[in-house]
Amino acid sequence: MDTHAKSAHQHGSIIYVEGVTVSFDGFKALNNLNFIMDYGELRVVIGPNGAGKTTLLDVITGKVQPDKGRVVFGDHTNLKGLSEDRITHLGIGRKFQTPAVFSNHTVFENLMLSLPQAKGVFSALFASLSQKNRETIEATLEIVGLLDKAQQKAGLLSHGEKQWLEIGMVIAQDPELLLLDEPVAAMTEQETETTVQLIHSLADKHSILVIEHDMEFVQQIARTVTVLHEGTVLCEGPMEEVQKDHRVVEVYLGRG
Repeated sequence: MDTHAKSAHQHGSIIYVEGVTVSFDGFKALNNLNFIMDYGELRVVIGPNGAGKTTLLDVITGKVQPDKGRVVFGDHTNLKGLSEDRITHLGIGRKFQTPAVFSNHTVFENLMLSLPQAKGVFSALFASLSQKNRETIEATLEIVGLLDKAQQKAGLLSHGEKQWLEIGMVIAQDPELLLLDEPVAAMTEQETETTVQLIHSLADKHSILVIEHDMEFVQQIARTVTVLHEGTVLCEGPMEEVQKDHRVVEVYLGRG
């Protein structure tokens, strides 16, 4: 458990995207994109629809292969050509926009199934759940605020709780880099507030890259903001600066 936690305090870049271009039927979703994020950083990526935000995550996780350029993760080599499983194994965890939980299993079982070694038969896994794994699951439930719902079926959780469970399912794998795609989409104000606190608490141990539309939420968590537009970086910096940048106002904030 300690190896990844320590590395959050390493120096240098945890993710280094260089000259990446991705085309879908002639449309450039990413256009010669350069993007660097350091260890221990909490970075938020914003931008209008079609700016390339989700494609950036797809490229980092191996879901989409770039036409050109490279993606380097930490001290590892170029991620290009590696499978999604292999990239997860290297220490990149992703939470998608829509929560994908196992509705008929309990919250506890969902976390059990997300553990790296959970490849075998469910009942066999349950029987052989080590003390260490049990502690990991309970600690994760505490972090995401679902310890009291451990034995509840995941399908009965509220939308926000499902999102937290899925964040838990990703952090149970102890990733060095955590990718969150619109984590507060469709949440209530109260749920959003709880998610802000959750992300701040996770930022102590993980490098986190968040993609988000909700500007109020971004203001509450953002340290450095990267604005994407038409598949490339429009500008980058502290939230206050980015908000005042006339290019950002033009392409994004002004439209809202």
